[in-house]
Amino acid sequence: MKRLFLGLILIVCSNVFALAQQRPLLTEDVDTIPEGAVEVAAGVDFLQNAKFPLSGLKGDLTRVGDIRVKVGFSSNVEFQVEGVLQNFLAVNSAITPSPIPLSLDGNSSNDAGDFIISTKIKLRSETRNFPALGFKFGFQLPNSDQARGIGTNQINVFGKILVQKKFGKRAGKQPRLNAFGNLGIGIMTAPLEQFTQNDVLLFGIAGIYNVNERINIISEINGRANTRSGNAPLGTESISQFRVGTQIKASSLRFDTAAIFGLTRFSPRTGVTFGITYLSPSIFTPAK
Repeated sequence: MKRLFLGLILIVCSNVFALAQQRPLLTEDVDTIPEGAVEVAAGVDFLQNAKFPLSGLKGDLTRVGDIRVKVGFSSNVEFQVEGVLQNFLAVNSAITPSPIPLSLDGNSSNDAGDFIISTKIKLRSETRNFPALGFKFGFQLPNSDQARGIGTNQINVFGKILVQKKFGKRAGKQPRLNAFGNLGIGIMTAPLEQFTQNDVLLFGIAGIYNVNERINIISEINGRANTRSGNAPLGTESISQFRVGTQIKASSLRFDTAAIFGLTRFSPRTGVTFGITYLSPSIFTPAK
């Protein structure tokens, strides 16, 4: 039964070269980076049939500069900033007439992403019988221009519980399987409806399987679900995706790649992501 349980986790989701949320995964684990250290990750995403209900557009999306910066403020607190420097959309068609004025460059558009600022707190370390617990909360800034047809230009806030359990041990300190999940609430402003919000369910289940000292296999299911009966307000629809890929350690860097498969009507159909991560040694001493 135990082997079957571990196998199911690996199938639906799938140590660790660097602690904390790890590219190319979106699901957050409980571990925080070392106190006084800084982790910088950057990547590029290519998504086919990306859909944007607020603008009514559909096309192929390239995300350049998917940046994630994390700072270890203490042994159990981590500050994060993440977002996309530039999105490029090749418009294939319109899924619906646009309900907002658009400013496009022919059949293409580009825009900055909406950055997210958040804090992660490790509440409890893992024991033999109980998983590690954590909490993450933050908000999304309105950096995008909705007239470009990609972002929603809204302030959204969220909070979620983090759970993590490690199974097995390879030579050294790395676990054979690091499984973790998230569950929380996102409060999303409805762009077209005054004084209206949509409280969506945030979820994620993921795993990192350690093949050897340099290679990990990773996988996850991550997304959000509309909690309203009927259709969600435009810009707050249910979206989710399945990712499977690898992490490869080389010197002080970690390289990653993953295939992406959309699971809902408004998710991109397929995609691929590539990235690189660097974790610094401790470079400052946090105030006590």
